[in-house]
Amino acid sequence: MTVPCRGRICHTFAAILALAGGAAPEPAQAAERVALTITLNAAAATEAGGCRLSFVIRNDLGTAIDSLVAEAVLFDAEGRVTTMTLFDFGAVPEGRPRVRQFDLAGQGCDAIGGVLINGIGTCEGNGLSPAACVDGLRLASETRIKVTG
Repeated sequence: MTVPCRGRICHTFAAILALAGGAAPEPAQAAERVALTITLNAAAATEAGGCRLSFVIRNDLGTAIDSLVAEAVLFDAEGRVTTMTLFDFGAVPEGRPRVRQFDLAGQGCDAIGGVLINGIGTCEGNGLSPAACVDGLRLASETRIKVTG
């Protein structure tokens, strides 16, 4: 059984196991293995005057996701709710990144101050549930638009 550990006790335990010929997982490695990472990678204007959000998703939950749908809330620069929508990320294989893009018609990128992943409505796969995806959820942004959950 793998248990993530932190701090001095963890490192002492790992040292004892190493001396006994065993091996303890590195805390960072253990955390990475149970993560579903969604990163807002880019936000670009569309020809129709909307905004295209590009996400990179990495599934390290230990099994493929057959269907992933997140409820998202978009905020303006002042922090007011402007839109509630669903982002259907589709199938996400285990251990390999995928890119998904969503076009937001009539909403310029400059008008978006933040994205809140309000919940996971669908997370289907062998032994998966929405709760498993929420527990492993890690959010990030490589743009000026904040992503929280």
